[in-house]
Amino acid sequence: MLFNSPLFILLFLPLALAGYWALARQTTARLWFLSAASVAFYGYWNWLDVPLLLVSVVANWGLSAIFGRLPATAIQRRRLLVLTAVCGNLAVLGAYKYLVFFASTLTTLTGWPETAPTAWALPLGISFFTFHHIIYWMDLKRGLAPVYPLRDYALYITSFPQILAGPLVRNREIVPQFALSPCRPGWQQRCMQGVTLFVIGLGKKVFLADALAALSNPLYAQAGKAALGTTEAWTAVLAFSLQIYFDFSGYSDMAIGLALMLGMVLPLNFDAPYRATSLQDFWRRWHMTLSRFLRDYLYIAFGGSRHGLWRQCAALIATMALGGLWHGAGWTFVLWGLAHGVALAAGALWRRWLPAVPALLGWPLTMLFVALSWVLFRAPDLTTASHILGSLWPTAALTPAPGGGRTLLLAALVAIIGPTSWQVVNRLRPRPLWAVIMAVVLVLALLKMRDGAYEFIYFQF
Repeated sequence: MLFNSPLFILLFLPLALAGYWALARQTTARLWFLSAASVAFYGYWNWLDVPLLLVSVVANWGLSAIFGRLPATAIQRRRLLVLTAVCGNLAVLGAYKYLVFFASTLTTLTGWPETAPTAWALPLGISFFTFHHIIYWMDLKRGLAPVYPLRDYALYITSFPQILAGPLVRNREIVPQFALSPCRPGWQQRCMQGVTLFVIGLGKKVFLADALAALSNPLYAQAGKAALGTTEAWTAVLAFSLQIYFDFSGYSDMAIGLALMLGMVLPLNFDAPYRATSLQDFWRRWHMTLSRFLRDYLYIAFGGSRHGLWRQCAALIATMALGGLWHGAGWTFVLWGLAHGVALAAGALWRRWLPAVPALLGWPLTMLFVALSWVLFRAPDLTTASHILGSLWPTAALTPAPGGGRTLLLAALVAIIGPTSWQVVNRLRPRPLWAVIMAVVLVLALLKMRDGAYEFIYFQF
């Protein structure tokens, strides 16, 4: 069930909100209802994935209860339990997502007879709910999280606004809100903001991301067979760069908006990343919750900036390489992560020894690097990526690109100079004009969906 589908908007969401608000003053019933609705939402995709989700919730909660019963002096036993839980979660993720990739890579490197296991269907959202488990365990180890009751832990993992593609929410950011009544003061403003963010995100997805996908998808498919013309290649690069931004930021807006309708506040995930004047600035603005996770649980664990410049560079490269691998079991993702890691390390060296790059120069250089690196992220294989990157230079034929120039220009203007979603939301007031605008956009989006809804890009991770 897609957020951008009539089934979700016209049936599931109204029923979920009605049940949740009907139980607004009964905390336990309200939270269990939301957990059940979230599991139903998840199970609509493939009910065979539900047992894995439920087992992961119960197993992690059960181990956390054991952790809580251990005395604070049992440091080694607590550490062993945390290590067991984290490794167990990673093992499940690895079995579903990386087993075939590592087996085939080993076969290629060694020349041994091919013994690659049969690929398992990847459960939707497994990367995100696995990382939520790991976030909790690391915070539990550091004394930053309590042992929650099953009711709260289950909802933290399964909550339907963020289970499939984030944002990556730390337990201490959301679980304390569960006990708060959705009817507390300010509920009207939160609901208005939630509806607005949801409609803005839906508009980004339906009117911009899907239109850009219609441009980029055929070109990437064509590039899998042969090199493109120069104009076609640049169209593919720019279209996907804008598509992934509007697709994922649109999903994040919708998820945050849904949470607000439930009286909860999720962290922001995008802050106009295509205005960044350096790659470091870009990662402070793009998928901000993932950037925080990589920084706090990988980069700092690798030493961060505490052990000298060269150790910092190695930590950056390793962190981003693993971040790339998390996105997908393929060498294109690893190379995408490595490219960003090397570029971030180069930026750290530059800042140490050379003067700062002026913003007027830093912005186009950053955007060029980001756009070109997205080719590795999007291409299904290295052959496709090489065909596109090799066609960008004037030596290639200037084959006319498909239509869509206006879509590209509009999307670029919105991404670069347009207000962020939160800026729009914070300027609005609950007036009749607001309700009319939201209704019109929603109806237009529903009519547009009759052509077929594209899935969100991050659902594949």
